[in-house]
Amino acid sequence: MALSKETIQNLRQEYTAATLSEKSVAQDPISQFAKWFAEAMDADLYEPNTMTLATASPDGKPSARVLLLKGFDQNGFTFYTNYLSRKGKEIAKNPAAAMVFFWGELERQVRIEGVLEKVSKEESERYFHSRPKISQLGAIASPQSQEIPNKKLLEETLQTLEGKYADSTVPKPSHWGGYILKPQVVEFWQGGPARLHDRIVYKKADKQKWKIVRLAP
Repeated sequence: MALSKETIQNLRQEYTAATLSEKSVAQDPISQFAKWFAEAMDADLYEPNTMTLATASPDGKPSARVLLLKGFDQNGFTFYTNYLSRKGKEIAKNPAAAMVFFWGELERQVRIEGVLEKVSKEESERYFHSRPKISQLGAIASPQSQEIPNKKLLEETLQTLEGKYADSTVPKPSHWGGYILKPQVVEFWQGGPARLHDRIVYKKADKQKWKIVRLAP
């Protein structure tokens, strides 16, 4: 079905689910994120840990992709990937990055800006070996972001690896592991009627304190 420009322009959704104020939020963004994440879990949303990660090359050319958050605490937000992928190569030269979570059913969005660092080898090892074995093998079989002649190559490589490690532990490849995004700015967006959305932003004031401000929608 062909969609006209007018059809897309006229897509509208009125936001009325909730409000957000400077007084209602937690004193730090991690606690506020934990509250919203728990509510997203309770709402039985599909993969509430889905987020978009944006990185950029040293000359500022951006790229973005959807990933899964695998943990968060007061230090930041963690995910795992191939260090030799496009994002891994960009992070190595420009660690500035951003994450976006969108929970449409709750009319909420969270934007996080900060700097990425690799997690420890030990932490990467623990997570790698907590994954299903087939996922471990997939991390070895796929030369992520590289051009390949066909999918059959991946399937044959995976089959070979399944035989090789049928009765043994799969070693974590050195080019695979975790990153943690250490936040400097965190914005919580709650949809509002008449497009007067609530945008509450935490800005890092020092190592311990956050400044909380409101932005116009």
